[in-house]
Amino acid sequence: MPYRPLADELRPASLEDVAGQEHILGEGGLLRRIVESGSVPNMIFYGPSGSGKTTVANIIAASSGRVLRKLNATTAGIAEIRGVIAELDTFLAPNGILLYLDEIQYFNKKQQQSLLEFIENGKITLIASTTENPYFYVYNAVLSRSTVFEFKPLTAEDIEKAVWRAVRYLEKRDAVTAELKPETVKYIATSCGGDARKAINSVELLFSASRREKGKITIGEDDARAVTQRSAMRYDRDGDEHFDILSALHKSIRGSDTDAALHYLARLLEAGDIIAPCRRILCAACEDIGLAYPSAISIVKACVDAAVQLGMPEARLPLADAVILLCTAPKSNTGVMAIDRALADVRAGKTGAIPRELQNVHADGAGFEREQGYKYPHDYPNAWTAQQYLPDAIKDAKYYEYGDNKTEQAAKKYWDAIKGET
Repeated sequence: MPYRPLADELRPASLEDVAGQEHILGEGGLLRRIVESGSVPNMIFYGPSGSGKTTVANIIAASSGRVLRKLNATTAGIAEIRGVIAELDTFLAPNGILLYLDEIQYFNKKQQQSLLEFIENGKITLIASTTENPYFYVYNAVLSRSTVFEFKPLTAEDIEKAVWRAVRYLEKRDAVTAELKPETVKYIATSCGGDARKAINSVELLFSASRREKGKITIGEDDARAVTQRSAMRYDRDGDEHFDILSALHKSIRGSDTDAALHYLARLLEAGDIIAPCRRILCAACEDIGLAYPSAISIVKACVDAAVQLGMPEARLPLADAVILLCTAPKSNTGVMAIDRALADVRAGKTGAIPRELQNVHADGAGFEREQGYKYPHDYPNAWTAQQYLPDAIKDAKYYEYGDNKTEQAAKKYWDAIKGET
């Protein structure tokens, strides 16, 4: 008999047995009501691995009376889609087909379009799943004909129930008694990153590796740690999780939450990523600390250079210093706001001729010399004199406004006094 993973053997057969997803499958949840109505629309299930997407699709297929066909977009192509279509209106699929398409984000536009006609006429009911944001990866015509349901990562409490269920099942199947502490079960449930499949397969592996003595096996926490090490990491360098963590790191720095910023930095470093956090930290130094503490930019640049030269594990030290510095530094976004206002004017065509006094006098050829009228600021007290620098069309434009932090207010006081604006 071929091997069948324990997670597949224990796959729930009813919605009542599905772990988590109370927001859509709980009493009164929209997806539950749709399934119970017996009228199944085209749907896209979006969420992380091991959150129940395939399980729910199987339950829906069983209750719908339709033939279930499964394709995985990582290996399937147009030929496999045509094979499914060929079954329509035959004795193989008298009531139509419910097609479960896993990882739909790997289908290109043409492959997704090939399903449109049959989705439209109802001969194929599509349930597609994806671990990536469907609004970025699913062709709009398919998306507009489908209802999107988000599956959330399972909580440790949800997974703990699944772990105990796996333990009891294996005890009965293998005719053994398992000795393990509740703390060990809790550790397995906590260490799988919200993925029930990982947790259940870890239990199966622990059973296989444990010695049997007089019908008993002992599963210790050390073995559990060895099996689940690093499995709590959810990270795809090109996927949503990667950008979500980077976004969380940046926003935690902006919000001056040192602990949160260090947490997200640790997740990136543990996944072996140094370059992405270096870029995001440098960006935060310019965007969110900026003129409130200008030295932060050069300090962070030095930390980033040191991290790249050192590599892991030592790179964690300068990067942690940089993150803590930025979190605890005063904040100002006046620089980014000023340049964005200026860019908006330029993109809107608000430019105009450069004032004559600012033009490059050396560009005037022989016989074409004109009085420039430029006032050299260093010839005046405090190296400043009134002079128009902006083009006539936008001579009154204001892009930069001083922030309310100590550094920028000191600069404002200085220039107000010189310009006589106090």
